[in-house]
Amino acid sequence: MNIYQQILSRYWGYSKFWPLQEDIIKSIANGHDTLGLMPTGGGKSVTFQVPALAKEGICLVVTPLIALMKDQVEGLKRKGVKAMAVYSGMTRKEIDIALDNCIYGNYKFLYLSPERLNTEIFKARVQKMKVSLVAVDESHCISQWGYDFRPSYLKITGLRDLLPDAPFLAITATATPEVVDDIQEKLRFKKKNVLKTSFERKNLVYLVRIASDKQKYLLNVIKKSSGSGIVYVRTRRKTKEIADFLSANEISASYYHAGLRHPVRSERQKEWTDEKIRVIVATNAFGMGIDKAAVRFVIHVDIPDSLEAYFQEAGRAGRDGKKAYAVMLYNESDKAKLDRRISTGFPPIKVIKRVYEALGNYFQIPVGGGKNGVFDFNMADFISKFKFNVIIAYNSLKFLEREGYIELTDELNNPSKVLFLYKRDDLYKFQVENSAFDGFIKLLLRSYTGLFTEFVSIDEQALAGRAKISRELVYEFLKKLNNFKVISYIPGRRTSLIIYTEERLDQKSLIISIENYKIRKEKFIERLEKVNEYASRKDICRSRFLLEYFGEKGSSRCGHCDFCRGENEMNISKTEFEQIAEMISKCLKKESMLLEKLVDTVDHNKEKTVRVIQWLLDNEKIYYRRDKKIGWKK
Repeated sequence: MNIYQQILSRYWGYSKFWPLQEDIIKSIANGHDTLGLMPTGGGKSVTFQVPALAKEGICLVVTPLIALMKDQVEGLKRKGVKAMAVYSGMTRKEIDIALDNCIYGNYKFLYLSPERLNTEIFKARVQKMKVSLVAVDESHCISQWGYDFRPSYLKITGLRDLLPDAPFLAITATATPEVVDDIQEKLRFKKKNVLKTSFERKNLVYLVRIASDKQKYLLNVIKKSSGSGIVYVRTRRKTKEIADFLSANEISASYYHAGLRHPVRSERQKEWTDEKIRVIVATNAFGMGIDKAAVRFVIHVDIPDSLEAYFQEAGRAGRDGKKAYAVMLYNESDKAKLDRRISTGFPPIKVIKRVYEALGNYFQIPVGGGKNGVFDFNMADFISKFKFNVIIAYNSLKFLEREGYIELTDELNNPSKVLFLYKRDDLYKFQVENSAFDGFIKLLLRSYTGLFTEFVSIDEQALAGRAKISRELVYEFLKKLNNFKVISYIPGRRTSLIIYTEERLDQKSLIISIENYKIRKEKFIERLEKVNEYASRKDICRSRFLLEYFGEKGSSRCGHCDFCRGENEMNISKTEFEQIAEMISKCLKKESMLLEKLVDTVDHNKEKTVRVIQWLLDNEKIYYRRDKKIGWKK
């Protein structure tokens, strides 16, 4: 058993690696910059955590997902591994102590949000760290051609100059060939080095169902299915509507979105994970960090914005290797909805500038000021004060983010934190001289560890329960100890954040590249059109379509998607089916025909031709006109 297998066994309890994991680990261990392409649920974190534990020094992990960052840090701590996270929204003092601990405290992992990389405090401290590896999670975010480009990711390249000897590991679950090349170029790979597994999921059945009444169809699909699943929709309002509808029809369901309080989200995710709730209806806020292998179905009621997003979300089904279903519900109105997303997703440039101007006024930031400032942001209050449409305002802010002027975080739950400023001997003297605080200080020390070395998250309600006092009294104790400078107490808060990555500009100086605007809009439209093509085409294997999109050419048909099932039922080979369908297409594109004439015109076995015609009719590729002739559906 080599050292990597020993670490895997010790910390994760597994005797062997999943496909590709060990190849990536050995590549990194040999000092090679590496891009690892692994499907959702493929165990990406192991590929940097294992080699980092095998080497001296600390591993930097860059990720945009603060909630996932916190989960991974807590998971490592439970394994006995020292890990730290630094992200937007932390106070200067918290960051200062965290970075000092990473220099002097024998920490193995430092998780960072990308906007922290360009701060002077980080650049000064990181050069004092012995960095063994830089891991870039969600690395597709560095590419302007990717579906989730984040300008802050471009700052990662600066680590090359600060840490010239550290190898880089870039990992992602979804990247087209164009994005794969761009990631390596942007991260200045010394040599191209891509390790990947096939995106094919042999146990996952992809289905597209034409449904005029999606709720009714959804109910039927779930009733026919076994096990638990996820239903994805686009809006928060719709999560509740559909969860209530399913519950009213005797299906155990709940809903989840980023607007719910953190304890509620955690509780609902746990109930679903523990099989107390069969179906979770959610926006795309649900998914990252899900540790549930036995998901039998993922159903998209609304079409996502890209095949990358769809592939990730659908891929949450069947991670246990058993048969599972990824179902997309589609109807004619979806195309019109996609068109509307283009107009709302790309507001006019003058509107984007108005939103930027209003944002500066909202925070009362003077022109020329605000750079690297972090501000609590209440979207509802902002749109109310300036009378903006919420979707237009949100997409304007996201465009400003893509242009590199600001960062907008999702709503964050930042629990209260405490750090003891007194050393143990001084604290003992304080307790003796201030007996009224003695019991509460002992309660804190019994309840939490690490309070003398780093800020530790605390729960005032839990402390109140243990002490059998009110939450208000706990808060008073904490405030007074903070005022006495015995502790540093940071009360919890729940908010989104705006980070000004550049100083505030006046409207005339705010440059929004018309070329960038046009290119991004074209790319967005291309991605939407690909999603629509996936949903509307009825002449290609679903799995094959997805694999070709991600650059896997020449793959075989899966044999169990809706297209392949129809083909199988006809008892016609794939090649023969495509030949007949192509002849039918050529005939009908010239003119509409009666069934008999069409069968006679197609130069092939008549019985098989009839079967293919029937399949094309059933799948709405061709249709009967009022004059009973068959026409080609454009």
